[in-house]
Amino acid sequence: MTSRIPTSTSITESSVIAAPLAQVWHLIKLQDFHHFWTKLDKSHHIKGVSHETDVVKWTFKDGTEQEVKQEEHSSIDHFITYSVISSTPALTYSSIISTIRCYAVTTGPSQGSTFVQWSAHFSSDADAGVIEDAKFKRKEALADLAHAAVGNK
Repeated sequence: MTSRIPTSTSITESSVIAAPLAQVWHLIKLQDFHHFWTKLDKSHHIKGVSHETDVVKWTFKDGTEQEVKQEEHSSIDHFITYSVISSTPALTYSSIISTIRCYAVTTGPSQGSTFVQWSAHFSSDADAGVIEDAKFKRKEALADLAHAAVGNK
């Protein structure tokens, strides 16, 4: 019998980006993630998959392809929630749902910046390696987002 190491199946990474909320929020569109996330080669809408929500195909530079479905979106509250609905190669866990939230920093030394929080909730069959890899990738993606947002001032 193999023993499993207890692992949290939720992660959150965050960053303060030295750019106004409107500038950062403009980049947070599933079909446009390739404009900031350097791991992505391209991203585009897939037509005809769903009449109710957006489905976007992400093609990563390593050849991985994922279809992501927008679950929720609010331009008022500045958040987007999405799930991976297919992946080639296949994921090693059953499901993941992610949320990116953006908040305007309104006071203090970072006033005029944007606080960005990127969380993920995995199914219980995700192992510690998957969780750590996701943390690393979100940290990289947040750095990429900061670079893209600041570069667009």
